[in-house]
Amino acid sequence: MPTLPWTIPNQAPPGAEVYVMASRFEVRSFKDVPRFFWNSLSVWGQVRRAPGAYGASLIARPFQRVFYTLSAWQDRDAVYAFARTEPHRSAMKGLGPTMRGSTFTFWQATADRLPITWADAMERLAEQERADALEAGGAGV
Repeated sequence: MPTLPWTIPNQAPPGAEVYVMASRFEVRSFKDVPRFFWNSLSVWGQVRRAPGAYGASLIARPFQRVFYTLSAWQDRDAVYAFARTEPHRSAMKGLGPTMRGSTFTFWQATADRLPITWADAMERLAEQERADALEAGGAGV
């Protein structure tokens, strides 16, 4: 299970509120894993230079076809500015057809809680997946 450890592109000011994002991506087939991983490394380079990024980590589980990201940001605007910037923008568009599913969750924390633990992120992702499943199941009711 390759993990890129928590990296701090910019130091969060002490006591600052930070915007945290965790994501889970599953690709459709094993042949999509190398492409997703390659794009992940490209985006990883971007996050290390991103304005407003306070920390990030990635877990790759290639034999399960699953990738997880965890990042902390100055605010929501910093996350969305990052997502609209290359290479992330092209990676999102190009990888869309290879995706089986994805989950995103966001929350606020204080800078003294950084780095966010993977245990916390996984728990929040599981909660979000349950909420998404309930919403999808109740969509036609």
